[in-house]
Formats: sequence, structure tokens, C-alpha cells
Amino acid sequence: MKILALQLKRIGDLVLTTPALRRLHLAWPEAHIALGVMGGTAALLPAIPMIQAGIVFGRGRGFAPWQQALTGGWDLCLDFTGNDRSAFITALSRAKKRVAFESIRKNKLRALAYNVWSPSRVREEHTAQYYADLVTSALPGGVAVPDVDLVPELAMPARNREAASTDLEATGVTGPYALLHPGTARPEKYWLTERWRAVAAHLRETHGLSTIFTCGPDAYERAHVADADPDFKSPRDLLHLAALVERARIVVSCDTAVVHLASAFRVRQIALFGPTNPFHWRPLHDRAVVISAAQPGAPLTEFHPRMKGAPMERISAEVVIRAIDDLLGRGGGVME
Repeated sequence: MKILALQLKRIGDLVLTTPALRRLHLAWPEAHIALGVMGGTAALLPAIPMIQAGIVFGRGRGFAPWQQALTGGWDLCLDFTGNDRSAFITALSRAKKRVAFESIRKNKLRALAYNVWSPSRVREEHTAQYYADLVTSALPGGVAVPDVDLVPELAMPARNREAASTDLEATGVTGPYALLHPGTARPEKYWLTERWRAVAAHLRETHGLSTIFTCGPDAYERAHVADADPDFKSPRDLLHLAALVERARIVVSCDTAVVHLASAFRVRQIALFGPTNPFHWRPLHDRAVVISAAQPGAPLTEFHPRMKGAPMERISAEVVIRAIDDLLGRGGGVME
């Protein structure tokens, strides 16, 4: 059996699709699964263990990916994306079963590409559950739904781990460290730089951790991070960033892709949410702490689909520091 899965959205969506891919693999363990992605997320393909091939779409890729979609001989195509490009690829695949979310039916032209529908509603589910539901809708009637953990999964290639170790040693980081990632795609998600500096100082002075700041390639993001730490080093690519996240003792970040990378490695993490609802995007493992600007006095313990957002400056450095102490131990020692 040949399966084409399409996730043409951003990094976070791709990482949160991995539980669905795990469900897909468990349902059809002998299947050949190819994952279609955009160029901006393609670097993560070697770290996704449930797939046998990747197809990369986007500028500069030419006709090759479209030809792969057309000539793949697919039995099943699952569209996790739901935009014009993914609908066209789905139609091009000529798969016998072509699956999308029910909401796509509102666009009559896109709807022509599909013949199976998932009733799952994005506003009512965590994003990982929403994507896993699409696989459930693809299963034949009477087939049991594989039970999967909704925590995402990545498996770093050894060469990327080794490269991260070499780079850390070159900058003088030879022991345990905390990774702080202030950057994000939306300006309103940024936290105040002086609070990042306070958190970094606490990690060094109280917990004995080196601190490294990371960011993406965006110029505004780089300037913001440089204001918090003038000596920061930008990861050379997405897999390098993932390798740094995997090795960290704790990760503190805004609501951005690093939240999902840390979740995939089950690293201790603190995720700061401002205007967005953490119900849909929060890390689901038990070493994660979520702090929302809408309820900034303490980490959240309950989540629901209609939660409101608030400006990021409502989150104090003190509440983040208390959460760090709870995760790492108040005695100041570095926990394993």
C-alpha cells in the first residue's frame, strides 16, 4: 500500500502531525508512507521516523514534486493542510481514497479533490488530536483505531547531534544548559527582553546552567534576541536548532515552533502564551508548564477551546522563575 500525506503548513503543524503519522503507521505497518511538505520545513524530514520518503514543494523545486505526486501510484492520500495547493496535489495523486476535513466542503472547488471526510473540528480539539482524527476517518469500517500518544515524536540523526555538540563546545558550553527562544513569527507574541535577561540570570546563578539563546532567520527576530543576549548564536538550520533543543536541560520559549520541538523530545519546558489559545497548541507531556498572559498569576492547569488571549507583558519574570524552580528543583542543583 502506498500512502501520500500532505502537511504544507508551518513547522509547528508538521511536528504536531507526527502522532497522526504514527497512527497511520500502526494501522498499515507495511505501507510505504510519503510525506509532502513545503521547503521551509523540509529539513525536519530526516527526523520523522514514521515515513519512508519525503516530497518537497515550493519555489525553486520545479516540476519534480508534482511528477512524484502524479506518478506515485497512491492508494490513499491524506490532506492535513486544506489549501488550494494541497487540494490540487490530492487530485493529482489520483489515489483511490482521498481524505480531508469536513470544513473544506465549504469551498466547492477544493471539495472536488476528495471523497472521504473527517468531521473533526479544529476549534474543538488540540491540533495533534485534530490531525490524528483525519487518519481515523481514513480507516476502513470495522477496523479498530490504533491508540496513540498525542505527544509528537522526532528522532534526530546522529550527525546532527554530533554537529550540535561540536558547536556548543566551540562556544564554551561543555555542561548542562538552558535554551531560551524569544523569537516567534508574530510581533504580538514577543515577551520583554529585560525579562528574558532576568530569567537567564536566574538559570545561571541559581541552577548552575549555561544559557543559550536561539532564533530563526528573520531580521526582526534576530534583533530582538540580540537585545536580550548580544552574544547569541543563530542555529545554522532547522535540524541544528532541533538538536540543540533535544540536548537542553530546560527550554523556555514563546508560543512558536520550539514549543513543539521541545515537546517532541519531552524536554522540560515552559511555554509562554499571549494572544493565542494554549488549548490548541500546548505541549501535552508531563514535563511541560504553560503560562498564559490571560491568567498570568500561575501556570495553567485547565484548558478549554474558548480561552481568551492577552498581551504578553502581563506575564512577569517572577512567575516564570517560580515555574523554573519547580521544574528544576528549588535547591539550585541541576536535575537529571
